[in-house]
Amino acid sequence: MRKRVSVGLAVLIVLASVGPMVGVAERPAAVDTDTEDEVVSQRADPEGDPIGWEGGYWHNESIDVDQSDGLTDEELDAYVSRAMARVEYIRRTEFDSEVPVEVISRDEFQQRSAENRSSNASYDAWNDQVWEALFVIGEDQGANDALQSASGEATAGFYAPGDDRIRIITDSPDSPTIDNATLVHELVHAMQDQNGNLGERISSAETQDTDLAVDGVVEGEANYVERQYTQRCEGEWQCVETPSSDSGPGEPPNLGILLTLLQPYSDGPVYIDWLLEQGGWDAVDAAFDDPPASSEQVIHRTDEPPTPIEYEDRARNGWETFPDQGENGSDTVGEASMYVMFWYQARTARADTIPVRSVTRTTSPLDMYNYEAEPSAGWGNDRVFPYQRTEGGETQYGYVWATEWDTEEDATEFVRAYGAILEAQGVPEVNGEGQYVIPDGEFADAFRIDRDGTRVTIVNGPTPDAVEDIRPTDVGSTDGTDDDASDTTASAGDDDTATASTDDGGSTGLEAPGFGALTAVLAVLGVALAVARRRD
Repeated sequence: MRKRVSVGLAVLIVLASVGPMVGVAERPAAVDTDTEDEVVSQRADPEGDPIGWEGGYWHNESIDVDQSDGLTDEELDAYVSRAMARVEYIRRTEFDSEVPVEVISRDEFQQRSAENRSSNASYDAWNDQVWEALFVIGEDQGANDALQSASGEATAGFYAPGDDRIRIITDSPDSPTIDNATLVHELVHAMQDQNGNLGERISSAETQDTDLAVDGVVEGEANYVERQYTQRCEGEWQCVETPSSDSGPGEPPNLGILLTLLQPYSDGPVYIDWLLEQGGWDAVDAAFDDPPASSEQVIHRTDEPPTPIEYEDRARNGWETFPDQGENGSDTVGEASMYVMFWYQARTARADTIPVRSVTRTTSPLDMYNYEAEPSAGWGNDRVFPYQRTEGGETQYGYVWATEWDTEEDATEFVRAYGAILEAQGVPEVNGEGQYVIPDGEFADAFRIDRDGTRVTIVNGPTPDAVEDIRPTDVGSTDGTDDDASDTTASAGDDDTATASTDDGGSTGLEAPGFGALTAVLAVLGVALAVARRRD
């Protein structure tokens, strides 16, 4: 069973069209030099099954594989076996069993994705409000449609824990080719599943932010090993060449969605590198078993826990939450998604939030993009509660977004940047507290900002009267919390979280709630960001 949360990254999919980062430093902890000397001098099949040898091939052997006319069955076996040996060698961990690799057509992949994609109108309406709160997906398009558009047609492959195999997607199934990075990336996921029950791990997250945090470990490790492998292909290892494709990037989908999807793949390898410094691969294994609790912990490489947020529902006149969705009706978007909000609105609406080019200002050769900026870096926690009201056959929507910040200065900076978004969307002036109305456009709504020390609460509704009904200012506190409301304190693993069933045997590995068939078309994203750099 996969829990239906708001983002649920499909961590099993390789990010298509992603080139490895150059200049990646080798970690001494990842290589056993004694074993390296022994393996280099030995070509005969060993007794037993040592690390760095799989299916009759050592990690540093040459193989006779030519993909120019597609892979034969024999070539595929050799290619996969040696790649498994190389993943073992880098990761210093043994595969428990062979990993079947199946090639399927893109048409078959899309058909399977459609068949496994379940429809849940309540969840879709709830999820729409979460993405609208982030100013990434407006009212003119449902979140599900926007996320499906972001999927595009660039998914290269995925690992499905349900049937323990890798599926490579190709437009030419009769003469398939497989990119080295794609194969290695998915083999790492297979190793994670064999040694740590990957399916259970990726289904354990309850919110958008915890999904990103878990993926920081899962995808961070896969990208880290993939990059170590690719660097060795530049000189130390003979690697199978992949024929170039004539197809170029298409029309870019929503860049806010793509940048959100990319965060674990970007910050995750840096987090893995930090764990290796702390305690080698044992520390990585420990993080897999007990993953970080927030994207903040991955971005800043810290174990600081989120500040608990309690919430009392005070809505009136027919407004109600979605109690069967998320955590007691709420989602947590987290620091990474907040950064994307500020960047995306600077990029698309020229909001005075953060510099657009800040996304490329990284501090590590392992990091593709930056997710740290003043308006989001002081994040302590947040909870988004979508609301709905049906009257006369028409349903209206709104939300309450309670945020907690580390210091009052952090809260002030968040309010300033959030106000800049409202102004960019058409509000004449935002002074930090009170009601505001975006007059038209995809985010046209009424808003109220309530500020109390380190707590900032955003209330949204279709009209100012609706805002007052969703979160009345004349009842109790106005900061979105109530000290006696412990029964609605967010906690992982609540029994009332809605779920969606999947068929493990026929799984595509793409049933991640909120995204469906997921891919990040990073070649397209890279082009768009390059344009952004020139414009900034």
